[in-house]
Amino acid sequence: MGDVGFALGAEELLDAARAEAGLGDFGGDTFRTGLDRVLAGLRDEAHLNDVGRAMAPEVLRGYLVNRLEVTDWHRRHPEIGQAPVVPPIVMIGMGRTGTTILHDLLGQDPAHRIPLTWEVDQPCPPPEAATFETDPRIAEAQARADILNQLHPEFQAMHPTGAQLGQECIRYTGCEFTSLIFLSQFRMPAYFDWLTHEADMAPAYRWHRRFLQLLQWHNPRDRWVLKSGAHLWSLPALLAEYPDAWLIQTHRDPLRVIPSLSSLFATVRRTGSDDVSIDQVAAEWAPPILEALDRAVDAREDGTIRPEQVIDVQYAAFLADPIGTIRSLYDRWGVELTPATEARMRAFLADHAQDRHGVHRYTLADTGLDEGDLRERARRYTEFFDVTPEPAG
Repeated sequence: MGDVGFALGAEELLDAARAEAGLGDFGGDTFRTGLDRVLAGLRDEAHLNDVGRAMAPEVLRGYLVNRLEVTDWHRRHPEIGQAPVVPPIVMIGMGRTGTTILHDLLGQDPAHRIPLTWEVDQPCPPPEAATFETDPRIAEAQARADILNQLHPEFQAMHPTGAQLGQECIRYTGCEFTSLIFLSQFRMPAYFDWLTHEADMAPAYRWHRRFLQLLQWHNPRDRWVLKSGAHLWSLPALLAEYPDAWLIQTHRDPLRVIPSLSSLFATVRRTGSDDVSIDQVAAEWAPPILEALDRAVDAREDGTIRPEQVIDVQYAAFLADPIGTIRSLYDRWGVELTPATEARMRAFLADHAQDRHGVHRYTLADTGLDEGDLRERARRYTEFFDVTPEPAG
């Protein structure tokens, strides 16, 4: 049975976005199938509370407004879409494997451009180099982050947020409505299954490129550094769009990743639903996470990922020596890690100590999942990438 009080239709939502943006061209209709499936999931599976029923239309309309505005900027300035996106560095490690801090550290290099939360939230008008540190959208995005942290003080210990911190690719592929971002916020198993098994991801990556082209138009750097564990489910589509991308895959014991992600997503989902538990989230996410990790093995074995374009980083080794790990990345790329850039990275580490907002506590026992079954299911991945098991508690 659907959630009482949530019956928002696609046309109503599209009309609201058109009215807010004052625009009508969504840049094609490839997003419509995903939008319809998200709406069905919100109606039939998400068990929204009053806050969720009020929040969900705002979230979806925001992605639609961004889509309208990005499309309009491309239409009025076709040179945006003619500019190359230099083969990016793409971090494809699953969440909770050190990708967030590694992403932000690589963003301290002036040659690198990481998408920041404020510009991903509101990409139009395109950010300008001269005002990149003072744009008023920074304060607006920080205010939203502060509200989230007030609602869930424990969230900062799980996943630090801020207007000027790096943001994931799933935040802008949300405009195509083929994105895991909606599944971190709402329970929608049917959408999850469709997204990871049936959805055509090529339009999402075409949109991904158009979004980056807009952001880089008036504030270019030598190379983008991007990240999302969601790429593991769609590696062929990612590499069809960016065949010469440099990849970094971070690795951690899946029996630590799964409860950590489950705890994180349960916290996020409790804003919009009263029917949320860690074991419910873990039961939903564990099978597709393990499937995504197997797809990473497939991509190495079938040549989708070429050996020369990928670097593997073990989570424990990175935590033990983050700067040494980064230095090894630069050596592989044949790029100098300058003293000035290293100093900026060390300063960022000092200002963003891992436990400065408290300790994120979670155990596999919280999930109700069987350790032996999970260990066996993860064996192909852990043996292929030589991932060291961690204590499950």
